[in-house]
Amino acid sequence: MADKESGNSLIKNITAQLEDSASVKRKMMVSCVDSIVSAAKLMIGTIKSGAKILLCGNGGSAADSQHLAAELVSKLKLERSAIPAIALTTNTSTLTAVANDYDFSQIFVRQLEAFGKRNDLLIGISTSGNSEDVLKAVDYAHKNGLRTIVITGGNGGNLAGKGDVDIIVPSEDVQRIQEAHITVGHILCDILEQSIFGNR
Repeated sequence: MADKESGNSLIKNITAQLEDSASVKRKMMVSCVDSIVSAAKLMIGTIKSGAKILLCGNGGSAADSQHLAAELVSKLKLERSAIPAIALTTNTSTLTAVANDYDFSQIFVRQLEAFGKRNDLLIGISTSGNSEDVLKAVDYAHKNGLRTIVITGGNGGNLAGKGDVDIIVPSEDVQRIQEAHITVGHILCDILEQSIFGNR
């Protein structure tokens, strides 16, 4: 009996979490679609102009940066040429050297100095919108002619209004925000891939 009750409790927990995740995405269909359209257009314009995409974030957002850069460089669905994208979260020697020699808040700025060019696109991901290293990277990008997409959650935190495009997931739950972020990333990668290579 106890095992059955435990199993029923788990089922309720799982069902509630799946419903919560779905609810956030339904809210995004109202609040985020226009921003996702704008972000997709910005990404398409960036690649068509011969520029590249750079991505940054911390923790789960660092993983999203790597994940999405991989989708672009390798492929999502189509057999096609590589799309130039760099995750600024992957070189541990660079990350730790900059954090040690300067300050952790400079880990992405220093790499933008090395790799970022005018008309490139920086995608900054932060669930809270308050990641200092992402904020500094976005500010650097604007000062040096890069375009920016900011992907956050809640009220957008300090990153709200900082991007050329802001995508703010309508949730305060970090898990739900992160789930929504990778969904947004996959949508953007798919639109970019289909737009540039879909008719070949």
